Amino acid sequence: MSPFNLKLPIAIGCDHAGFDCKEELISFLEGEGIAFKDYGTFSKDSVDYPDFAHPVASAVEKGEAAFGVLLCGSANGVAITANKHQGIRAAICWGEELAELARKHNDANVICIPARFVRDGDAEKMLDTFMNTAFEGGRHANRVDKIAC
Repeated sequence: MSPFNLKLPIAIGCDHAGFDCKEELISFLEGEGIAFKDYGTFSKDSVDYPDFAHPVASAVEKGEAAFGVLLCGSANGVAITANKHQGIRAAICWGEELAELARKHNDANVICIPARFVRDGDAEKMLDTFMNTAFEGGRHANRVDKIAC
């Protein structure tokens, strides 16, 4: 059972570099019967990643989404953008172990995937791990509590 409230949709967004990977993740979510809201982009045409990262982060921040998924070429741009929002802990993950640790140790609520640096099928595994890993709390909660400005 996911530690996230999956009665809410998952917010997902990307820029042009993350488009194909986003489409694969959407197919994965549909196959699992998990609701999502796609914030775009909707093609491989060049776009500016903040135009998609901000709406995803806002949906998570406002409690309208269970958590967020952002993709761009390196994941740096979307992570930097999402982390400007209070209450957002966006983590760049390029492997399952990082996705697990982002949840266990950082209580991350947005996973940022570098689409140009993950192999086929790995994004789905990371998303599944992220979605199904609980925050450990304890000493990690003390650290997470110190993040907000």
